[in-house]
Amino acid sequence: MTSMSTGYEQQGRVAQKQRTREALVAAARALVATGATPTVEDAAHESGISRTTAYRYFRSQAALLAEAHPETARTTLLPADPPQDPVERVALVVEEFLGVITSSEAQQRTMLRLSLESDDSLPLRQGRAIAWLEEALEPARPVLGAAGVHRLALAVRSVAGIESYVWLVDVGGLSRPDAVELMRENAAALCRDRLGDQRVQGGATSGSTS
Repeated sequence: MTSMSTGYEQQGRVAQKQRTREALVAAARALVATGATPTVEDAAHESGISRTTAYRYFRSQAALLAEAHPETARTTLLPADPPQDPVERVALVVEEFLGVITSSEAQQRTMLRLSLESDDSLPLRQGRAIAWLEEALEPARPVLGAAGVHRLALAVRSVAGIESYVWLVDVGGLSRPDAVELMRENAAALCRDRLGDQRVQGGATSGSTS
């Protein structure tokens, strides 16, 4: 998600104002990493920016937290030249997605808690991962249809994400590497089961009759 600048930021000294915004976001991310739920005032104090100035950039705590989420800058998780096989594409997206989760676990855990307590503006409620998975499954759209692609994306997301990760580690007692590996396996199994011999390879649907 690209940053949503305010009208104030678009007038005069734009580069300096961008640095101020980035300082506030960095401060919020640092606080989230400690398990805190930073307010705009907290981010202002942490970054040495005045409270009044901070509110010119973020009018609410929700707006600040949405931009402080680790995934906000990602528009796709596929590489520049992805394969056509949807199972392989999903595996690449899941691998990258799980990497984001494990590299920012503290922030992810805090955001998960906040998403359960707060409104729909937080990133975990916006379905960003579903869009990434649907993009990965795009070559299977002729086989599954739009509804099928969405349903499979939901299924994969249900077994690969911060929610599953926390359950597997905290409740299931798995090590972090084992939790990641199980999520990887579950996502792949869902794709193979749903697509079967109808996987799309090299632009053609395998298993189809001529």
